[in-house]
Amino acid sequence: MDKIIPKAGAAITVVTVFLFAVFLAVDFSFGSYFVCMLLPIGYIMMAAGFHHESCDKRRVSSNIGMIFSAIYAVLIFLVYFAQVTSVRLEDLNEQAVRILNYQRGGLFFNYDLLGYGMMALSTFFIGLSIKAECKADKWLKFLMLLHGIFFISCFIMPMTGVFTSMASGEESSGGTIALLIWCVYFIPIGALAYRHFGKS
Repeated sequence: MDKIIPKAGAAITVVTVFLFAVFLAVDFSFGSYFVCMLLPIGYIMMAAGFHHESCDKRRVSSNIGMIFSAIYAVLIFLVYFAQVTSVRLEDLNEQAVRILNYQRGGLFFNYDLLGYGMMALSTFFIGLSIKAECKADKWLKFLMLLHGIFFISCFIMPMTGVFTSMASGEESSGGTIALLIWCVYFIPIGALAYRHFGKS
């Protein structure tokens, strides 16, 4: 079970990120929001596998990574559950829309970025805990550590007001392109993790 669960989590991670990219490309918002709620489940299962494998000398790092993964999951579930329920189904006034609607760049959009910043910190600390013994694991470790850099932009950018133009509902292809690039980056992490947990 200690291999099967994280391997399944890695598979969920790959599939959900791939579907997110597809739904993003075809502008199917509900689909992209829904799979974003499945991604934290897969990621936590995957991260727990690395935590279980970590040796005593790297346990602090893996513990920190697991805590950040839980914070990430809470923020993401709050953001996207609101999108597929209250935002989609209720008749909200303009002020509520600006706060809750992810596409308007308000509070919940900022929470989303903060959530993915927490995920970036989680991958960084989980990456520190991985003992890479083969070329594929070395690539996995490198990609997870490098992914930690995303924390800086996810944490700082909302404070700069760069997303204020979204409040009027303006469409931006730049944001979509950035998310697609992130998908292309993160899918190999899930795939390499799947390979890692698939080893006997």
